[in-house]
Amino acid sequence: MKKIGIITLNGYFNYGNRLQNYALQEILETLGCVADTILVPPDKIHLPENGKCRLPKEKKIHWFFRKILFSIWSRSHRKEMIRLMEYRKKRFIKFSIQFLHETNIIEEKQCTMEELEQWYDFFITGSDQVWNPYYIHLSSYYFLTFAPKRKRIAYSPSFGITVLPDQVKMNYREWIQGMEHLSVREEAGAAIIYELTGRKAKVLLDPTMLLTRKDWNELKQESKWKPKRNYIATYFLEQPSHSIRKSIVKIAKQYDLELVSLGDIKDRKGYCAGPREFIDYIADAHILITDSFHGSVFSILYETPFLVCDRGGDHPSMTSRIDTLLQTFELTNCRWDGTSRKELFVDFSTVAEVLQKEREKAITYLKEALELEEELYE
Repeated sequence: MKKIGIITLNGYFNYGNRLQNYALQEILETLGCVADTILVPPDKIHLPENGKCRLPKEKKIHWFFRKILFSIWSRSHRKEMIRLMEYRKKRFIKFSIQFLHETNIIEEKQCTMEELEQWYDFFITGSDQVWNPYYIHLSSYYFLTFAPKRKRIAYSPSFGITVLPDQVKMNYREWIQGMEHLSVREEAGAAIIYELTGRKAKVLLDPTMLLTRKDWNELKQESKWKPKRNYIATYFLEQPSHSIRKSIVKIAKQYDLELVSLGDIKDRKGYCAGPREFIDYIADAHILITDSFHGSVFSILYETPFLVCDRGGDHPSMTSRIDTLLQTFELTNCRWDGTSRKELFVDFSTVAEVLQKEREKAITYLKEALELEEELYE
């Protein structure tokens, strides 16, 4: 039985992060492996001499003033907001303890990154935005450089952006060349890899889509605050524009739907949903409106009508993952166009066939990378 170390972004605040981690773990165990998610203290992550990948100066200034304005605006509500944030975080930690095999092996064994190799047969980096330079601060850790090349596997990682900053290209070229098995989550990521290295990377499903609806039904849990009547759910990782917010309210009134805002602290009940409740909210929604990749994923898995908006903010565009997702499943008409003509109808008729084909491709990739004997995947 092979032992696999999963390297991904660790944290207790993002639904997609927790659920993709869980899904990859479950798929590996289905294939007869034992999988751990390795938690690494920040001070153990080696940074190259040229330091972190820094945001452009004007963006740093923007976020600085935004932080000040937020602090002033929220001062009177700060205690309540902190209480809600802590409650939500506890839900994520509870999920992680209950369903993820997270290990502090580096601290427990007092070992270096390189010494991890003796405890694992292979390492998998992914899924999530583990190659987004604005997230990982130019750390080679997420490219598995601490392990022998043969043990390095990339499963559906995302760059999150379509164009790499020039200051990271030299490092990324070297690190990607050192990967034995290459795959990514979006076509734009495959294009980046080919431009940097001349290598062709497979474009594979996010691990959340390798699990079936039946699998997710066994995990999902109904929130005690879930509306008893039909509702529209929203899930935004960046504040939507005024026009989008106005349209959402209009759609809710038009179809007599209660509004649930997942991830929005202004909607206390929706905000406090844990990862299991997140799945259930999307599964039973009349429609989901989102800027989230994983919000879109679970809408597809549960055939919940959805509209996906471009993400707000002034950071580099992160639409490439969703572009590939919608194109793969022939759902490009689910892009938000500012109208309310077709929200409650989405043609999911091709989804099952595409899912089967893409799942088989992903499982074949994993079996080959993990040097597993051929066996039926159910």
